[in-house]
Amino acid sequence: MATVPKGFLRYQVLELLNEKPLSGSEIMDEMEKKTNGSWRPSPGSVYPLLAWLQDNSYIKEVPSEIQEAGIKRYMLTDKGKQLLEDQRRLKGNFAKGKIFAPPLFGSLWLRIPSGEAEELRAALNRLIKAFFNLGMDLEASFSEEVLKETLKVLNETAEKFEEIDKRLKGERE
Repeated sequence: MATVPKGFLRYQVLELLNEKPLSGSEIMDEMEKKTNGSWRPSPGSVYPLLAWLQDNSYIKEVPSEIQEAGIKRYMLTDKGKQLLEDQRRLKGNFAKGKIFAPPLFGSLWLRIPSGEAEELRAALNRLIKAFFNLGMDLEASFSEEVLKETLKVLNETAEKFEEIDKRLKGERE
């Protein structure tokens, strides 16, 4: 089972509905095709999202006179197109390095001398940007091999951080 980042499905649904009106089941089919069969969103994630998008006027039902009987398709509203543009801009700014690690991460290093803390923030920004870009590229052309390699690197990195933290705690005791 694939783990999907928060906001991924919303962005993808907006992109799909920007191309053409779709029903919930058609959205699930398209997502499965885009991931080469490795992930299909569940009805429990797609239909509540569609309801939320509709409740917030980002999408609307295609007029009944141009729908097939019994199939409810949705299309983007102008507000939905603006949300998609905002999402694309955010994605583009992040990829260009204009968005940095959340401020919370900076506050974790308050007691560290400013020069070293700046190096840590820069490294963290670089890591987040690389991870984000990899995710976008993986989304565009899914590869099970790249996904497995990424998971291996993340687990090895987390293990190393845990070892460093354990060693640091041992030095304090």
